[in-house]
Amino acid sequence: MARPRKRRRVCGLPNHKVFGPVNSNYGGESIILSVEEYEVIRLIDLEGLEQTECAERMDVARSTVQRMYSEAKRKVADSIVNGKMLRIEGGDYILCEIDRDKCIPCNRGGHRHRRGRG
Repeated sequence: MARPRKRRRVCGLPNHKVFGPVNSNYGGESIILSVEEYEVIRLIDLEGLEQTECAERMDVARSTVQRMYSEAKRKVADSIVNGKMLRIEGGDYILCEIDRDKCIPCNRGGHRHRRGRG
């Protein structure tokens, strides 16, 4: 039996979840970026964390962060270069609530968690 997948800690959901071509007649392929992949990009590229720091905040191994980051960058590049819709949805994560003063590992919320499957 395979080991159960460890949930990743995510400190907030994105405010905007769909990106893509401005053409209102778009009917092409969409790319799905999971909430965890979004969080990795946010932490590394926006907040400037190293992969090790990102792994600590998300409560996973550095190799997991590296794998998610590589996949997320590939998806974003495919969306930009090939003009595909990018949707942020789904995943298997633990969400820290928005009480940002109480979450010690990520400084973004208390530890009342909810399932984030979609």
